[in-house]
Amino acid sequence: MPGVFVVLEGGDGAGKSTQLGRLAAWLTQAGREVVVTYEPGDTPLGATVRRLLLDHSSGDVSPRAEAMLYAADKAQHVYEVVRPALDAGKVVGCDRYVDSMIAYQAAGRSLDPDEIRGLADWATGGLAPDLTVVLDVPVERALGEKTDLDRMESAGAEFHARVRAHFLDLAAQDPSRYLVLPGRDDRDAIEAAIRARVEALLP
Repeated sequence: MPGVFVVLEGGDGAGKSTQLGRLAAWLTQAGREVVVTYEPGDTPLGATVRRLLLDHSSGDVSPRAEAMLYAADKAQHVYEVVRPALDAGKVVGCDRYVDSMIAYQAAGRSLDPDEIRGLADWATGGLAPDLTVVLDVPVERALGEKTDLDRMESAGAEFHARVRAHFLDLAAQDPSRYLVLPGRDDRDAIEAAIRARVEALLP
């Protein structure tokens, strides 16, 4: 039985973790085997990479070095977590994936989007989600409520505005594979919309 790969994307504070938890609970209750995971950091190697990427002590990191670190995390994550679960017929729900790398490292850091996509596709072996849910939240609402910002979160409002716009651009290019929802909408309404799209994918 083939697995199903669902990714939740969006800016910081959009509610991705909350909705993944709700989705996993519903799928488990329905008798599905579910793996909930995230990027960066959900492997031993990835945890080290995550610390390097998000800790202010890493200093002024080159945008290209940053992109390659994210690619390394993705390569290990697909190899160790995502691909084995899909091969076993499980539903994989992931908090961030390739689109985050394209939005943050290409649009956010002003690198070539085609080069970043090529790097991400190479790292993941071209593995694409069956569904990507973008939870869209205005930058001022997402970041304005957070304190103790990590290195990426503290990149500035203009950076995060470019990231948000690029998520929406990616979704507009392939609406059949994306679901865009207002991240600060009613949680139950968001959950119901995600369920409906995921249910149509289940074998």
